[in-house]
Amino acid sequence: MPPACRSALAAAIVLGCAAAPAARAAEDSAATPPPVAAAAYPEPAAAAAEAPAPDYTLTTNVGLFSQYVFRGISYTQEKPAVQGGADFAHSSGLYAGIWGSNVSSKAINEAVGEIDVYGGWAPTVGDFTFDIGLLRFNFPDSTYPGTGEDYDTTEAYVGVTWKFVKLKYSRTLTDYFGFNDKTFGPAGNGDSDGSQYIDLSLNYAFDGGWGVDAHVGHQKVHHYGDYDFTDYRIGASKDLGAGWKASVGWITTTADSDLYTIDGTDTSANKWVASIVRTF
Repeated sequence: MPPACRSALAAAIVLGCAAAPAARAAEDSAATPPPVAAAAYPEPAAAAAEAPAPDYTLTTNVGLFSQYVFRGISYTQEKPAVQGGADFAHSSGLYAGIWGSNVSSKAINEAVGEIDVYGGWAPTVGDFTFDIGLLRFNFPDSTYPGTGEDYDTTEAYVGVTWKFVKLKYSRTLTDYFGFNDKTFGPAGNGDSDGSQYIDLSLNYAFDGGWGVDAHVGHQKVHHYGDYDFTDYRIGASKDLGAGWKASVGWITTTADSDLYTIDGTDTSANKWVASIVRTF
């Protein structure tokens, strides 16, 4: 359902200067200027002061994916997806963002899109970055047939990153994508708020713009244990420069294929996912 993966925020400001050839030629042929003249025309390197880092950054991204996969499950019935978002980050560690993707109306009844909003605080202490926030999954105009219940879900999360290793824990504050007595009917076991997801991810960058990633996560659906599963991913990426990044990954899950087969498509099956993303 929501997002995979979202992009890291960074900004760099480079200041440069160059001396004009004509001015250098004139300097070579002239007498040494008096001290007053030297003070009036300082060397460019001495005059240029390093600009302070900005208090905030704003980045946007758009990408084409071979399919939309969230926690190992395909939500476009193995069809391509166009995804994009915008992220704001402040030097204090506060951040907020919005992200969207097309989805299959078969996977999410009557839905054609997903819009997620999130925000939190991620301070850095030494090699560690801590993260606490809220994430809201929205599926406009999408409801379970005959119930009026929607798929919209809110999660709270905490996480910690050390260099290239990240551990994150998420817990739903609402029903887990609409799982409750109304949507399940006689098979219902109550509400599903308090569902949990924990994931461990590794992202290691090599010289030349290459990177590798690995992930394992476990989804526990409160009161609906038959829908629990573990998902795995291994992948590689290449920074192509100018904001472009290509990646490919292999994904598998332990989900019950009978429960996750929709209109003849096993959305939990082994799959390859390729993408090309442009960050601005």
